[in-house]
Amino acid sequence: MIGRPTPTFVFAHPAHFVALGFGTGLAPLAPGTAGTLLAIPLYVALDWLLPPLSVFGVIVAFFGIGVWACGRTGRALGVPDHSGMNWDEVVAMLLVLLLTPEDWGWRAFAFFAFRFFDVIKPPPIKQIDRNMKGGFGVMFDDIVAAFYTLMLMALAKRLFF
Repeated sequence: MIGRPTPTFVFAHPAHFVALGFGTGLAPLAPGTAGTLLAIPLYVALDWLLPPLSVFGVIVAFFGIGVWACGRTGRALGVPDHSGMNWDEVVAMLLVLLLTPEDWGWRAFAFFAFRFFDVIKPPPIKQIDRNMKGGFGVMFDDIVAAFYTLMLMALAKRLFF
């Protein structure tokens, strides 16, 4: 199947449901942004239920699940890193939020910075995106974008606060 996934496709296999961000990957515009937004209420729930180290463990587990789900879904779609697959954005943004100060101004900054790095793909993100195949490659380039986001936030905090 090449093209745009459908709701039927999302629910045809658990991997598709996960890789397509519980259906947010069907957003007609900016499915990556929809996945990034999905991370916010998911993080709030995890933060409320679990201590930070456990939240980190969940994020690591979500990364592993994403490697499997994105690999399988990419093969089913015929596009290894289909734009509708946004679980990578969900997981990377969860990591960013875990390490972001509990202030909505910082969280907004984190959201926009992450989207910037994920869309622009400065080196080595673009090279990872092009050269790493399969589910791991899909997931890993967004983790690097998360790292860039955290570095920018640390720099902003040091320079301005």
